Amino acid sequence: MAITSANQLELLQTAEAVAREKMIDPDLVIQAMEDSLARAAKSRYGSEMDIRVKIDRKTGRASFTRVRTVVEDEAVENYQAQLTVAQAKQYKTNPQLGDEIVDEVPPVDLGRIAAQSAKQVILQKVREAERDRQFDEFKDRKGTIINGVVKREEYGNIIVDIGRGEAILRRNEKIGRESYRPNDRIRAYVKDVRRETRGPQVFLSRTDPQFMAELFKMEVPEIYDGIIEIKAVARDPGSRAKIAVISNDNSIDPVGACVGMRGSRVQAVVGELQGEKIDIIPWNADAATFLVNALQPAEVAKVVIDEEAGKIEVVVPDEQLSLAIGRRGQNVRLASQLTGLDIDILTEAEESSRRQAEFAERTKLFVDALDLDEFFAQLLVAEGFTNLEEVAYVDLDELLSIEGVDDGTAEELQARARDYIEAQNAKAIAAAKELGVEDSLFNFEGLTPQMIEALAKDDVKTLEDFATCADWELAGGWTTVNGARVKDEGILEKFGMSLEDAQKLIMTARIQLGWVDISELEAEDATETDEDETEE
Repeated sequence: MAITSANQLELLQTAEAVAREKMIDPDLVIQAMEDSLARAAKSRYGSEMDIRVKIDRKTGRASFTRVRTVVEDEAVENYQAQLTVAQAKQYKTNPQLGDEIVDEVPPVDLGRIAAQSAKQVILQKVREAERDRQFDEFKDRKGTIINGVVKREEYGNIIVDIGRGEAILRRNEKIGRESYRPNDRIRAYVKDVRRETRGPQVFLSRTDPQFMAELFKMEVPEIYDGIIEIKAVARDPGSRAKIAVISNDNSIDPVGACVGMRGSRVQAVVGELQGEKIDIIPWNADAATFLVNALQPAEVAKVVIDEEAGKIEVVVPDEQLSLAIGRRGQNVRLASQLTGLDIDILTEAEESSRRQAEFAERTKLFVDALDLDEFFAQLLVAEGFTNLEEVAYVDLDELLSIEGVDDGTAEELQARARDYIEAQNAKAIAAAKELGVEDSLFNFEGLTPQMIEALAKDDVKTLEDFATCADWELAGGWTTVNGARVKDEGILEKFGMSLEDAQKLIMTARIQLGWVDISELEAEDATETDEDETEE
């Protein structure tokens, strides 16, 4: 195939045809042709030559040029693509380093192999351009719902035709056991769009909580307009879901608007989600009130929130326990996802029994440690004292407010409490030293002798050992194993150590050891603060 044929315009016609078919810029196709012709010319004239091809966008004429760069004498490595200043004077007056000497070379006739190679280059460039176009088109559709047609199934994954490209619905992103056949219409949530070597990958989902949120946005105009806001979503795909909504207009009921006339709006969503039961819950800024709503239809008697631990205890009547927990724990699990809190559910009988056990335990502590009779120890517990530190270091007036306690009694109580604490501290220090704890840990502020003893029993005996600990190792936490939450006991968890306190202590230890530069930390904090203010 000779480039200098009478049909030079065929190049432009071919480029335009390919561009229309693939919906890409015709100029990209022409550039691909130029690259392919240049490669073919190199195979003819020599791979070391710098051959460039330029196709005229109007006439289709392809011009072939050889380019050589002017370099210093000792820098010449490739005589086919470089030349010295002296050599360049034959082609140009007063040549400078870096100048390019351009010579036109005869166009090449493409043989069968060269033509095939040129075709492969063009196809590759066109595929890359098509991938870029697809990625640019779908990257902004992440987080939206898309309609498509099922093309085929591969190993349980569904390949979906979404117009100008393909998307994949993985088998774990399908609801329950739903199945599809070729040419079935499908609606799904665009979970992610990634650029990969084999082309842009569009990942769909029908189990993502946001799929349900977007469906409600389509069915409820008030959500689309921003009058009603979806605050949280939790799903057990194909079975049950909870969605929390709030209205920015006091005259509009958010739950009623989402349900619709005779349930028309929510039923449209339920139908799309294969009959998934949906609880629509009014959102509330108060965590306790929100949780009571989230546990519907169960009735809640009392809510106790532990903000530091991020846990919440819910007390329900005995007959409401199974309803609150739900089938296989579904109701409480969804409520936990919705509120972002760990929820423990107790019956009124269990809570009463636990309260009595705690009362008896604290009473025994005061009887044994302070040498009190049972009645007086119970009186202290009833007044809200939970440990010896509170008795020892509380303001004297608080003890005097207890009926029957005078100055002498209050002072004696505090003296006994302090003596007991000091004795326990001395005992803990002795035990820790016997276990080999070094002075660096004893001198570290923030740890009590009992904490140091507990650390020593777990083989943490120096400040360096302490600084290498993770926060969850000290404060405890939860790990998900095979879908089940497993409790990790913290070394200092029994002393009321929170994750935040553990993080601060560990960081302080690292700073003292010189592992962390405090000035760098302050600079990072300042940068994060500036970024947050900018975002606001």
